[in-house]
Amino acid sequence: MHYRTLGRTGAQVSEIGFGGAGAGLRNYIGKWDPTQEEQIQLVEQAIRRAVELGINYFDTAPLYGSEVMFGKALKPFRDSVFIATKVREKNAADTRESIEDSLTRLETDRIDLIQYHGGWYSEEEMHNILKPDGVLAGMQAACQEGLVRYIGFTSEGTNGAVSRLIDTQAFDVMQIQYNLMFQHPYDPDKHAGVMVEAEAQKMGIALMRPFPGGVFPRWLKLVYPDIESHIDMDKLMAGLLTLVLSNPMTDVAIIGMRLPELVEKNCAISDDLDARFDLDPLYDRFLRKRPGSDEET
Repeated sequence: MHYRTLGRTGAQVSEIGFGGAGAGLRNYIGKWDPTQEEQIQLVEQAIRRAVELGINYFDTAPLYGSEVMFGKALKPFRDSVFIATKVREKNAADTRESIEDSLTRLETDRIDLIQYHGGWYSEEEMHNILKPDGVLAGMQAACQEGLVRYIGFTSEGTNGAVSRLIDTQAFDVMQIQYNLMFQHPYDPDKHAGVMVEAEAQKMGIALMRPFPGGVFPRWLKLVYPDIESHIDMDKLMAGLLTLVLSNPMTDVAIIGMRLPELVEKNCAISDDLDARFDLDPLYDRFLRKRPGSDEET
C-alpha cells in the first residue's frame, strides 16, 4: 500500500480508502442485505483484511448505515486508522447531535474527519451550512472541543457552490466524484476545476467513485453484449482505478467494498506502480495542440 499526505491536515493516508456505502445500503450496486448476520460478518472480515493490507482510511456516513459495522471492526485498530464520517443537518445543534450519535455508533471518542454530506447544493442548503448557527459552525465547535479533528465536505458535482465552499478556507478536505466518465473536477487543458482550487488552498482531496458507480462496465455490456469475450473486464476495471491514482492531486481514492476478495483486488491495483502513467502526455496527445502544429490532437 502506498500513502499520501491529506493536504494541510498532514495525515498520512492510504491512497485506497474503504468506503462504507456498499456495506450498509441494501442492494447498492448488486444484491445485498446488510441486516443479515452472514453479510455483516463479510464486511467485518473485509475491514480487517483492509487493515492487514495497509488501508488506513475508512469513510462512512449515518445515511449509509455502516457506522456500527465500522466501529466494531475498527475498534482494535483505532489508533492506527483514519475514520471519516458525515453529517447532513440544517443547524449547529442538530449537527452536534449527529456527531455525538456517530461517535457512539463508531465506538470512538473522536472522529478524524467530519464532512457535510452534500450532493449538488441548493441555495437553501448553502444557507444552512454557512449561516451563523449553521452546520459549519456546529462542525467547528465540535472540532474545538476535540470531538473531531478535521472538517470537510462532499459533493456529487462541481457547481459554483463547491468553489464557494473552498473559498471559505474553513474546510480541510474536499471529497468529490472523479473518474473516467466524470472528469469535470479537473480540466488538464486549462489547469482548472475544483481540484485545482482545492489544491491551491492546500486542502486534502478525496475522490469518490473511481469506478463510475458500476455505470461504465454496465454501459459497455449494453452496447457490446459480447464484450467479455474480447476484453478482460478485470483489467478494464483496474485501468479505471489506475487513471484516478495516476493523478498527482489524488490523496485518496475511496472505493465501496464489502468483501475481502475485493479489498485484495483493489490493493493489488494500488501496488502495481508499473501500471501508472503520466497524464500530461496523454492529454497532450488527445486534448492539446502539438507544439509547432496547427493540428488538433
